[in-house]
Amino acid sequence: MTHAQQLAFIPFEDYLEGEREVEGVRYEYVDGQVYAMAGGSELHNTVASTFHGIIENALPDECRAWQSDMKVVGKNQSKHFAYYPDIMASCESNRGDDPYIRDNPSLIVEVLSPSTQRTDLKEKFDNYITIPTLMEYVVVSQDTPYVRVFRRRNNWQNESYYADDSFVLDSVGLEICVKQIYRRVKKEVGLEARR
Repeated sequence: MTHAQQLAFIPFEDYLEGEREVEGVRYEYVDGQVYAMAGGSELHNTVASTFHGIIENALPDECRAWQSDMKVVGKNQSKHFAYYPDIMASCESNRGDDPYIRDNPSLIVEVLSPSTQRTDLKEKFDNYITIPTLMEYVVVSQDTPYVRVFRRRNNWQNESYYADDSFVLDSVGLEICVKQIYRRVKKEVGLEARR
């Protein structure tokens, strides 16, 4: 998803309350600023929904996965943030009583597009890795079979995977072949491994 427009400063609690009442447009929040979210392309949504399906179908009953309508919230250096990740999963009960947010995901996935790449790889990365329960942050290209996995146990170092590679998500106990994520977009993307 892309940040479509920046709006005025708003307290975090007001943002959370307002998000429950808004229909249609969703907003992300970073340190007092809210950003209207633009919709994703067909390709973006196809990659995200295919990857979500793979994760959801493999999860044990005590775990849950959500796709783009569940907010993750946290604090980085005393600054609140709230995002709508493309995919989020957790095997823990929600710590708060707000059914519209999660603060304890074990896995977050973002599907990159040209307009979101900088935000997903810098701002969101910096904020997401401060979530104590997060084990893995996965960034998926929408344009070519390319997946990057950042893991807490590896000090958030990049692991790159291409079309013919497989990778394991420890957070949800799942091994995935990169080609599986792109199986519905072969004609648009092409499955040649680019290194």
